[in-house]
Amino acid sequence: MSRIRVAFWDPAGSRYGIPTYPWRLAPPHLLTLRQLAAEGLRPGGQGVQGQLLWRSRRHGAPGVRAAYLYDVRFALPKRTATPAQRAALGKANAARRTCPECLRDVGYVLPRHLGTCLDCAEGCAA
Repeated sequence: MSRIRVAFWDPAGSRYGIPTYPWRLAPPHLLTLRQLAAEGLRPGGQGVQGQLLWRSRRHGAPGVRAAYLYDVRFALPKRTATPAQRAALGKANAARRTCPECLRDVGYVLPRHLGTCLDCAEGCAA
């Protein structure tokens, strides 16, 4: 095991406070939020069960990065939106696409810095 992986290997949690694993070496029952979501699950009120740590050389954010892990055995199914919630979201999205000047649904979300559709903003600038 490389020196970096040994530095992040702490399954007992004595060094970092919670069980810590290097990149790609976590047990199969511990998943990140994105992995849970991909399986149609959510943490379901459980706390963080562990973490992944790795060194990053990413421009603008170098250093050690972390991803928190949740136990799939305690995860619950994702909640589904009610019909009323879906209707409310549809109305809210329609309002974001409706130009206040020409009052038409332009098919895209209006730019906030303009406050109108691109056609109306072009007409005002000319």
